[in-house]
Amino acid sequence: MKQLKINTAIQISKPVNEVFEAVLDPEKMSNYFIAEGSGRMEEGETLKWKFPEFPEKAEIWVVEVTPNEYVSFQWEGAKGEKLLVEITFLAMPGDTTLVKVTEEGMPANEAGIKWLARNTEGWANFLASLKAYLEHGINLRKGAFDFMKEAAGK
Repeated sequence: MKQLKINTAIQISKPVNEVFEAVLDPEKMSNYFIAEGSGRMEEGETLKWKFPEFPEKAEIWVVEVTPNEYVSFQWEGAKGEKLLVEITFLAMPGDTTLVKVTEEGMPANEAGIKWLARNTEGWANFLASLKAYLEHGINLRKGAFDFMKEAAGK
């Protein structure tokens, strides 16, 4: 069966090393994506990410890290499914960085299509939040998904 794949990208007005660090460093990630992380993304590490709107922690298995170019990890991107996320960083003119995120591994069926819509939205939000944080010091995620906490509690 055909596998579905998410493709998202954004250009950020910061140098590649600064953008790369903001993705690998859990302290920096807590300003736009996660509430907390158990460690830095390094090849072979297993990490725990806590998202602000969910009580449970997500397990992250870091697969590959190429400084200032690429990071990949696996996680349970859908219930019971270990999916691959790849983030590439490309230095662009004017000391800017093109960041691309892909996620793949779900079959082309009803559950896969629901995952594709939800996680595409999630990765687009990740990129917009990364850009807002790095360029303007704004945490777009803060309070943005409180409605999900309320829905989960009902």
